[in-house]
Amino acid sequence: MSHDLPPRRAIVVLMDSLNRHMLGAYGGSEFATPNLDRFARRAVRFETHYSGSLPCIPARHDLLCGSLDFLWRPWGSIEIWERALTDYLGEAGVTTMLVTDHPHLFETGGENYHTDFTAWEYERGHEGDAWKTRPDPSWIGAPSFRRGQMPYDNSRGYFRSEADFPGPRTMTAAARWIDEHAPHHDRFLLFVDEFDPHEPFDTPEPYASLYDPDWEGPHLIWPPYAIGAVEKGVVSQREARQVRACYGAKLTMIDAWFGRVLDAIDRNHLWDDTAVIVCTDHGHYLGEKDLFGKPPSPIFEALGHTPLLIAWPGVEPRVEPALTTNVDLFATLMDLFGAKPQHLTHGVSLIPLILGKVRSVRDHALLGIWGREVHLIDGRYKYARAPEHQNEPLSLWSNRWSTMPVYRARQLRLPPPDDRAFLDRMPGTRVPVIRQPLQGGDALPYWAYGNFSGNHLYDLHSDPLEEENLKGTPLEKELAERLREALREIDAPDDQLARLGLA
Repeated sequence: MSHDLPPRRAIVVLMDSLNRHMLGAYGGSEFATPNLDRFARRAVRFETHYSGSLPCIPARHDLLCGSLDFLWRPWGSIEIWERALTDYLGEAGVTTMLVTDHPHLFETGGENYHTDFTAWEYERGHEGDAWKTRPDPSWIGAPSFRRGQMPYDNSRGYFRSEADFPGPRTMTAAARWIDEHAPHHDRFLLFVDEFDPHEPFDTPEPYASLYDPDWEGPHLIWPPYAIGAVEKGVVSQREARQVRACYGAKLTMIDAWFGRVLDAIDRNHLWDDTAVIVCTDHGHYLGEKDLFGKPPSPIFEALGHTPLLIAWPGVEPRVEPALTTNVDLFATLMDLFGAKPQHLTHGVSLIPLILGKVRSVRDHALLGIWGREVHLIDGRYKYARAPEHQNEPLSLWSNRWSTMPVYRARQLRLPPPDDRAFLDRMPGTRVPVIRQPLQGGDALPYWAYGNFSGNHLYDLHSDPLEEENLKGTPLEKELAERLREALREIDAPDDQLARLGLA
């Protein structure tokens, strides 16, 4: 296909918590990922792609709304001044289909991302999905790792074979849609939001013992969320190796079922007119720097530097070094289908980059979690700026007052707005938004808790393992000024600059 004829269709496969450094296509050798590697052999492999807003739902806001989320709020659904990608595409006559097992999309705070798809299919039972009210009485119980009762414990017994697990069912449903429906739609977007290899890292044999065959007892499928996990005795070295092996098992299992989606694309000869994108929201620490999960710390490479693979009709496979970030995927899909956003967005279309017409699309990217460090990345340096003193001032901007449900700590919820709240305007809109200033003693969302370790600055070219912190050097002054300008460029809240000492 000529570069002058854009694809008419797109398939996006988002695998949650997909670790770039563990994929064969990116040089990983610890775990087998033959189908992701198979796809990479026909794709443009992006080497400098980063998350934007973390964790799960903020990342989906980046992807489906195209606007960075983490500077304004911690976790939430589509706001009234925004329109989802799927809304714009539906208006343009594009059929959109969601296939997912991601439970956060159907909870408070994530509940309206699916509603503008032409159709959607939800495969039940992953992690916190409130699917069953009691366990299967014939089942002895789900493996647990000091997590207490989880909705997964009720669901697990209903998975009798590998094909019954949510991930395999999701990939099967996606392949089935490609076989049965894709040929009948001239223009479509198929969005596969696959929660694997996110925890629980629970798999049947032979996967469960594949990477740690000597382990005895229940597999450790629930990773801790901890800084200094081994040093502090949260897990032993042996347990840490088992948790990592269980992630590898989940990764290899979902890779196998992803192969069925690739087979369906092959059967239906879609490569000639369909853009296929494989991406993720973020990585997952599995012992790197003695970190596990997504704990309150700066975002190191294992978590924020993510894989992006794009197969584009008429474009030869290659390695692409240019800096990119997740909001750029929204802009790319809008561009592909000829749609134009009517709300403020922060992404840049990657199509000129994919086609080789430009060498870069951005000179920096912003990365972070609401209430935590704010990161500036320019392709060489990563600068994580922490609050200058206390984590104040800080405000939450939203007209949808919600955050991630935490099943074992229901008290961790946002207090309702009080008499400190006032109406402000979101950048690029005339819509009033509730702005709630927070202060010491307020209950913060789960992801905003934890201490800070000061500023971090790394030269990723000479120090890819982020071992030499360059804070306090003349270089930090330059990066701090660049971060200040980057925040002003997008009209970030003034209190964000104040708390970071950049006002």
